Amino acid sequence: MFVRRPLPLFVLAAGLLAGGALQAQETVEVGNALPSVGAVKEGLFPEDACEQLVAAGFKCMGFKPAVRFSLPALAFKVGSAEIPDGLRKQLDVFAEALATKRGSGKTVRIEGHADASGASEANQALSQKRAEEVKHYLVAKGAEDGMLVAVGLGASEPKVKSDPFAAENRRVEIGRQAPP
Repeated sequence: MFVRRPLPLFVLAAGLLAGGALQAQETVEVGNALPSVGAVKEGLFPEDACEQLVAAGFKCMGFKPAVRFSLPALAFKVGSAEIPDGLRKQLDVFAEALATKRGSGKTVRIEGHADASGASEANQALSQKRAEEVKHYLVAKGAEDGMLVAVGLGASEPKVKSDPFAAENRRVEIGRQAPP
């Protein structure tokens, strides 16, 4: 079961102003659930439903915005970029969904995050390595390399703001990238 949490208004505004960042999106907490390929495609590429309507001769009046997937809390061990088995199973679903979008020109951003249990520079490097490991895994499973952007954010955006050392802060988030 996914839990959708809307982003605070200031985060939405910041997302709209920050070039290249994730589009302002609500967050879907994947947790330990295994999402369906359809749910991932619908979340990352909601405009596809509109395109299908137009192709069938109907008028599309709009579509819901893309979502950001937060994969799962407690995914990474402290100081590690190794992808745990549970996360690999979830990423297999994302790879299958992304493989259907090869050549589409769409861009998906993979954000790596760290908790605050290390030096700022080390956390930045570790979060970048986490994002890159996820990208490499997805590409090896059929996603298009050119559509994926791996970005490390260090400990700058904790999920649990009240505890910057919380394990939930060690995560990867996947969502659509805003056009530059």
